[in-house]
Amino acid sequence: MTEQVAARSDVEPGGVLPADEVKATEEVLVLDFGGQYSQLIARRIRECGVFAELLPANADIERIRARKPKALVLSGGPASVYEPGAPAFPTQLLDLDIPLLGICYGMQAMALGLGGKVEGAEAGEFGRTELTLTGGGGRLLGGLPEEQSCWMSHRDVVREAPEGFTALASSPSSPVAAYEMPDRALYGIQFHPEVVHTPYGTEILTRFLRDVAGCTEQWSAASVITEQVEKIRVQVGEGRVICGLSGGVDSSVAALLVHKAVGERLTCIYVDHGMMRMNESEQVVETFSQFGIPLIAVDAEERFLAKLAGVDEPERKRKIIGEEFIRVFEEEAGKLDDVGYLVQGTLYSDVIESGGSDHAATIKSHHNVGGLPEDFDFELVEPLRMLFKDEVRAVGMELGLPERMVWRQPFPGPGLAIRIVGGEVNRERLDILRAADAILQEEIRAAELYRQLWQSFCVLPVVRSVGVQGDGRTYAYPIVIRAVTSDDAMTADWARLPYDLLERVSNRIINEIRGVNRCALDISSKPPATIEWE
Repeated sequence: MTEQVAARSDVEPGGVLPADEVKATEEVLVLDFGGQYSQLIARRIRECGVFAELLPANADIERIRARKPKALVLSGGPASVYEPGAPAFPTQLLDLDIPLLGICYGMQAMALGLGGKVEGAEAGEFGRTELTLTGGGGRLLGGLPEEQSCWMSHRDVVREAPEGFTALASSPSSPVAAYEMPDRALYGIQFHPEVVHTPYGTEILTRFLRDVAGCTEQWSAASVITEQVEKIRVQVGEGRVICGLSGGVDSSVAALLVHKAVGERLTCIYVDHGMMRMNESEQVVETFSQFGIPLIAVDAEERFLAKLAGVDEPERKRKIIGEEFIRVFEEEAGKLDDVGYLVQGTLYSDVIESGGSDHAATIKSHHNVGGLPEDFDFELVEPLRMLFKDEVRAVGMELGLPERMVWRQPFPGPGLAIRIVGGEVNRERLDILRAADAILQEEIRAAELYRQLWQSFCVLPVVRSVGVQGDGRTYAYPIVIRAVTSDDAMTADWARLPYDLLERVSNRIINEIRGVNRCALDISSKPPATIEWE
């Protein structure tokens, strides 16, 4: 069945500043030496109200000059400055005559490149470290506590600052843990101000951005909406656009931005493969109807289940669902006239992780951006391409997206299919798993823990065990409860849910769902496990 949800005539699209009122945003460029916190540096700078973007450490100087950044930040990195092939400080950056902040490896590379002394320490510093200010802390650290903690991650140390620089701080293994040359606006810190374990890190970054670089607070959810809507209008012109909705926050926010720009020339297609969580499909249709966005909702459950019959191998499930989704989407898109543009909810983290860094240590391979067939004849519209997940959520709230959708936990494209482990996907198992998941989510929300978790869900292993319910023997499925905390899904720890909460969830699942007689808790971290089971 295909349901056409008509756009409301009382909703007026647009409502943004005209092109001549859209102001350019100041920016700071973060040159990435491959550090594990490089993305986090950019995120923290943006949280200070200043737009930041990552470029590789060896980016062409003219490319940097053309961007006219207010300042540059050199990230950390996994190499030693003395390793063969280790990235060197690009001394031509000094010709730009703009403020420069080196962090960790960035500080060491700058020190070595400008004539300072860098050595391998007898003992590295990893984790929480005590920092002692020298001579009042200078312009960058002045006024902060003389003794404070910070987060270190290094083995080399700056033994002597370059000529003309003033040492600002030391730590047990780092004689020079910070330095500055205010006359040339050059600064370096050995520790990581971007992590929460450095209590004064945000204040230090803010000082550099405001007091040294003269940045003003221009980056916000409202400014993102204004700029992206104008960019979409310029790109699309009078063209027609389609968007494949998943029900998640990324595709939903991308659709709202495009609708704000082009109005009813956007049509959204929502393919319900029958493997969503309880009531999610209805919520998607209702929400987008309220926004007045033309939406085609396709009930394709029977079609997907037929394709999955007898399939128990995880990758085959994923492939079948992905291919069938494309086929359904193609069929619906083919019914629309003169569509030239396709919306995708690509995030900045996807772009960075897919492109990689020449100097990054490989910790985890990541999916590539894309996934569309090569013969799709559409130009991509990617309004979230420069945003991190937390920024997407802020934009969603600014646009009026319901909080329940804005803060929806990550959910895999194949849906509940990959949480039915070791057997085929069928309606009975989906109904059991969907009901169990609904109970878990209800109890976690009632305990006000939902937003503290990266993901929480149930898994249905296709095995049966003996149980006793009433006076009879049962032979039924177990349900595994999985809840994790994480910042970015690259690593994750199992969530220490309260015992009384787990007891309520277990009792309800076993008592309310026929076909389940046992609950288990997954207490494995990532690594070595993954968040999902398949």
